[in-house]
Amino acid sequence: MKITYDKEADAAYIQIVDEILDGEASTQVHSIGTPDDKGEIIIDFDVDGRILGLEILGAKDVLREETLAQARRP
Repeated sequence: MKITYDKEADAAYIQIVDEILDGEASTQVHSIGTPDDKGEIIIDFDVDGRILGLEILGAKDVLREETLAQARRP
């Protein structure tokens, strides 16, 4: 698992699998709101319906500081 964080966009990506190839994310589920609508989660799935990763918008409001501090920059 790896986490990246783009501070300018305030977006984090939690990659669950070792590698995501170009075009491998065939389906996305959008607009999963967080409590108090502080952020949004988008889930990427492969063609077999398995989760590849999660994009988190509004990351600084919904992830812990230590998680963002450990994240790689894109």
